[in-house]
Amino acid sequence: MKRINLLIVIMLILFPVQKFHAISNIEQVIQHQLGNNSISVSLRTIDTGEILYEKNGNVPMKPASTLKLLTAAAALDILGSNYRFHTKLYIDGEVVVDELKGDVYIKGEGDPTLQKQNFETFAAALKFYGIRKISGNIYGDDFAFSGDQLTPGIVSSDESYYYAARTSAITMSPDNDYDAGTLIIEAIPTKIGQAPDIRAIPNLSGMMIQNNARTVSPNDKTTIEIKRQYQTNTIIVSGNLPVGDPFKDWVTLQDPTINTLHAIKQTFEEEGITFSPNANIERKKIPKNAILLYAKHSTALKNLIKPFLKLSNNSIADILVKTMGKEVYGKGQTDYGVKALKIYGQSMGLTMDQWFLEDGSGISHNNRLTANELSQLLIKVQDEPNFETFYTSLPIGGQEDRIEGGSLRKRFLLAPYKDRIIAKTGHISGVYTLAGYVNTKSGRTLAFAILTNNQPSNKIDEIDEVLKKIVTQY
Repeated sequence: MKRINLLIVIMLILFPVQKFHAISNIEQVIQHQLGNNSISVSLRTIDTGEILYEKNGNVPMKPASTLKLLTAAAALDILGSNYRFHTKLYIDGEVVVDELKGDVYIKGEGDPTLQKQNFETFAAALKFYGIRKISGNIYGDDFAFSGDQLTPGIVSSDESYYYAARTSAITMSPDNDYDAGTLIIEAIPTKIGQAPDIRAIPNLSGMMIQNNARTVSPNDKTTIEIKRQYQTNTIIVSGNLPVGDPFKDWVTLQDPTINTLHAIKQTFEEEGITFSPNANIERKKIPKNAILLYAKHSTALKNLIKPFLKLSNNSIADILVKTMGKEVYGKGQTDYGVKALKIYGQSMGLTMDQWFLEDGSGISHNNRLTANELSQLLIKVQDEPNFETFYTSLPIGGQEDRIEGGSLRKRFLLAPYKDRIIAKTGHISGVYTLAGYVNTKSGRTLAFAILTNNQPSNKIDEIDEVLKKIVTQY
């Protein structure tokens, strides 16, 4: 009995000592890697939520894309895991022989999965009803969303880039990453001294190419740049493209609704449906007597959360925020969606007066939250019915498959760190963040948030060193 009591006493003494050593080691590596200024760190146990370690844990910081953790959890709760976006094809007019004496309408809800193959299906639906000619116009009803198409905080110099795409209820994606509101522009080298060939995916969509680029020797450096001219439909391709080195980049649409309607019209024409030379492309509400011909349904939200979180998709974030605003308040605007995010956070027991939000993607430099609140979100979300979808949609450190590893696929590649970090990355100018779950060598799972702001240089490696120490010390 005395021996058992002695063992208990020793264990009680050793446990605080071990805990102290772990905290001391974490403090040392944070001090060495990140310093004291403009950082906020929080580490919790996942079973009780107890804070094991914090540094400036209650100091408001810019979260960058770690804010998407709240957006994903809120969308799964508010909209439901089986929520789908719908895009509908209507006609208004009379069909005489093979001609629609009237107009075509597209009504959207912000479906980020709308692609060219869906436009081909719309064309097939028209032909199924005998329509080969359209005498009227093509209209887009995008009034499910309102307010500014640009998310707050996007600066003019970023507006051409895919991560700053405009958000509309009628939009399209060029591929299965679902970067809605963008085109892919490919430049293919030709002969030295000549302009490269340019291809747009899905098509030019009412935009124009200004090709100032030149094909150069294979030994020359690639300097090609593809950008949309500010506030215009002109895409400028400039610089040098070596032979044998094709290049592609994403550019944003000037107006997703109008550009998508152009893409639909062009696809209809490719499929053998003709329009009057005077056909217009405009916004307009669907008339009450319009006839529904076809409805396209997106994949379920639970399937969209994976590319959203794994690939840190800002377009999906903006669409989800506006959709939550529409569903909760009847207003498909960013500010109403942000209100829905805050209400959801309150329902989870988060202290939302410590969250200042302008968007749901994290792109705004005006967003603020604390590391302790973010790690608390990671604790609370475990009780949500859709937690498995949330968790399995996070990037996995060291998983080199693009869709599994996501934004962590090139980090934590080696043992014993590979597959132990399941977390959301974040980066905007001067801001490097990471938040999620870490599975330690001892078998524990911890929730963490590391936020660094005002950084003059890349802090990804330093953040990773902190996580590696947590893996081995806890």
